[in-house]
Amino acid sequence: MALLSFEKKYRVQGGTLIGGDLFDFWIGPFYVGFFGITTAFFALLGTVLIFYGASLGDTWNPWLISIEPPELEVGLGMAPLAEGGLWQLITMCATVAFVSWALREVEISRKLGMGLHVPFAFSIAILAYITLVVIRPVLMGAWGHGFPYGIFSHLDWVNNVGYAYGNFHYNPAHMIAITFFFTTTLALALHGSLVLSAANPEKGHEMRQPEHEDTFFRDFIGYSIGPLGIHRLGLFLALNAGFWSAVCIVVSGTVWFDAWADWWYWYVDLPFWADLEGGVNG
Repeated sequence: MALLSFEKKYRVQGGTLIGGDLFDFWIGPFYVGFFGITTAFFALLGTVLIFYGASLGDTWNPWLISIEPPELEVGLGMAPLAEGGLWQLITMCATVAFVSWALREVEISRKLGMGLHVPFAFSIAILAYITLVVIRPVLMGAWGHGFPYGIFSHLDWVNNVGYAYGNFHYNPAHMIAITFFFTTTLALALHGSLVLSAANPEKGHEMRQPEHEDTFFRDFIGYSIGPLGIHRLGLFLALNAGFWSAVCIVVSGTVWFDAWADWWYWYVDLPFWADLEGGVNG
């Protein structure tokens, strides 16, 4: 009942970004809003276009259905529907739907008097998507550099792009992204396990408080970031994982064109050891 009472305080009109009171209402527990309508419309339209594209193919196997981008020869122009035009329309729908969802999150945050951390975090995911299907293709001069909409075809695209630059594991931005992914997993695994251990004491013992959690980590590693700090750290790590993932792909084929392993020769050629006996130039 406490949550239901609280809802009455923020379920008031206002806080919208555009449209005033237009669609400023709730359906059950869900806020609609102008951007909720645009999200639903473009998400539904994009889904219908995907099914239409599947009907043009030769299979309904969900693993094999694929909506391919235009051929590279099309460049940045519009392609016929069956030759990449559907991919372009679906990309437009997805982009508008994702951005609309983030703006809907902004309106809900404004109604609650919250910060904009949630829509900002989601915007990093949107950035990663737009980097793959808009920013990088535009920089490379053809929509055909975007990834196809399919399961196996998408995996094939990832594999082919990776090996197109020798070995993507040598991509320094990829290294940073993977480091943030693993560190996010480590930090939140430590946090989650600590909360569970405090909330599930041995039989006959009382549930432990945050002071016990802080003390555990002070004894364990000499420092506790605190219950609020761990969530800030988790958000920081996760957003950096997404951000550097976008960086690692957008610089491939736009800034760096060769095998990524060759990028590291700047390190080998440093004057400190470049001329040493037994070295690359020695």
